[in-house]
Amino acid sequence: RGFSSTLLCNLKWRVAVVTGGSRGIGRRICRTLAEKGASVVVCYQRDSAAASEVVSLICQHSGSASSAVAVQGDASAPPDVSRFFDAAVSASVIIENTPLEDRQRIMDVNATGTFLVCQEAAKRVTVGGHGRIITFSSIFAQGVRAGYGAYIASKAAVEALTKVLAKELRGRRITVNCVSPGAVATDMLYAGRSEASLEELRVAPVLERLGRTEDIAPLVSFLASDEGEWVNGQVIRIDGGTVI
Repeated sequence: RGFSSTLLCNLKWRVAVVTGGSRGIGRRICRTLAEKGASVVVCYQRDSAAASEVVSLICQHSGSASSAVAVQGDASAPPDVSRFFDAAVSASVIIENTPLEDRQRIMDVNATGTFLVCQEAAKRVTVGGHGRIITFSSIFAQGVRAGYGAYIASKAAVEALTKVLAKELRGRRITVNCVSPGAVATDMLYAGRSEASLEELRVAPVLERLGRTEDIAPLVSFLASDEGEWVNGQVIRIDGGTVI
């Protein structure tokens, strides 16, 4: 017996707060969650035009002007994090995907930013079976790569925080998981990289290609849904077989 694909990962009546939602993986996640029925708070730091475009696309697709809203702020600044959640009113799904923009702010953006968002999420996210907190790491956190010390340390901190928070939220039926992608073809990946460096990343996976944002978003959608409730406290690699 078959089943309707519209019933799988149905996120209707849920509100998702997505940091780093204006571009790259975050942009695709916003659109995918909206397609599954969620209302989306698109959090961004600088590019208001890109954030507005995401909101416009979501609202056009849903036919409702209230399906998405863009909120500007810095995920490493506590007052801004509070504003993200104020915009959501009743958030049930939190995607912490703040991109790395300034190498001098690696720890602030990746580690401290994730901590602040998760801390606020623990106060505000829906209790009772529908709450989801999803953080983002990188496969680099599972390996040692010369020149990436601060980045690896920051992502390792995110993974540890995810597991600790999953235990601390025992009894509230809120799941906490971490998505750890391989190299994904986004503007941020291409910026400043040589062709040789990109080729090295491309051939590293067993599938011999760079990841795409549409490879990542369905996993996030599943973790955010009722079907994903039994997955909790996990770091999930999605890298085409780069790390085996």
